[in-house]
Order: sequence, then C-alpha cells, then structure tokens
Amino acid sequence: MSFTLTRKRFGVPPDLAEPSTDETSRRADLKYDAFPNNRPSLGKRASRALARFLVTFCIGVAATLAWLSYGDAARKMIASSSPQLGWLAPQPAAPQAAQPAGPDQQQQLNAISLGLAAMRQSVDQLAAQLAAGQEQMTREITLLRAAQQEIINKISVTPPRPAAAQTQKPVLATPTQQPTVR
Repeated sequence: MSFTLTRKRFGVPPDLAEPSTDETSRRADLKYDAFPNNRPSLGKRASRALARFLVTFCIGVAATLAWLSYGDAARKMIASSSPQLGWLAPQPAAPQAAQPAGPDQQQQLNAISLGLAAMRQSVDQLAAQLAAGQEQMTREITLLRAAQQEIINKISVTPPRPAAAQTQKPVLATPTQQPTVR
C-alpha cells in the first residue's frame, strides 16, 4: 500500500510503476546486448586485409611499369614545371665523335693498342703461373694427407702382445761379492 501512495504522491504514471512481463524479458535481452559486438568475423577481416594488400601491390606494380615506360617524359615535365627540380631532367647522352682520326690520334690509338697487347700477355703469364702454383699446392696437400694417414695407421695399430715371459731363476748374492763403497 505504501508503494501505491508513494506513486500517487510523486505523480508516477501507473504504466511505468510496475514492470510487465514483456518489459522484464526486454530488459533481460538488453542486459546481454549492452555491448553489441559489431566486429566482423575473423575470416571477413582477413579477406579484407588481403584485398587491401593486393590493391596496394597492384598499384605499386602499375606505378613501376608506368615509370619505366614514361620515366623520361615525366622527368622532363617535372623539370620544366619547377626550376628547383631541374636535376630530375634526363641528361643528354654524349654525342659520338664522327670526325676522322688524324695522324696524331692514330698514333695514340696505336700506342694504346700496343699497351693493351702487352697487358694481355702479362695477364696470360700470371694466369699460367697461378695454375702451376695451384697444381703444386694440390700435390703437396695430397702428400701431406698421405703422410697423415700413414701416421694415423701407425698409431692405431696395437703393439703385439709379448709371448709368455720365461721365468728366470733369481741369482742369489754370494757372501764373497759385496758391494764396494766409495
């Protein structure tokens, strides 16, 4: 009775004063849904991550191919649009000298070719010496290994067992033989 008086006294509407069974079941449902889990499943998250990776990878491949195809043209456009980025402009290739060689230049070319021939000959001699040194080293290593194996074989062979020792009769000292003292 005090509950109804208090309700009337504070002006609480009767439909909010006592919860019905519907409200009780709704409150129980809300109790479990207080923190709804809006996260997608692990499979969905993994597939989205894979899709992001593949898109990023494909963009990188496309950018690389575009740079290889249009790199010089892009450098020219960047260099012409901004003077600070002039260093990006492609450098022109050195023009080939199409002038006929004069007598002075011909002598220089002959001297260079003679120098190259002498260098080639010395390199061939060094290669022959190196090959001979390697062969000698191989022979010495083979001899060392054979000596090592021979030593190992000698060490691993057990000494022969002595035959049954012959028993000798002990010689008794005679009283006439006395040691001399110095």
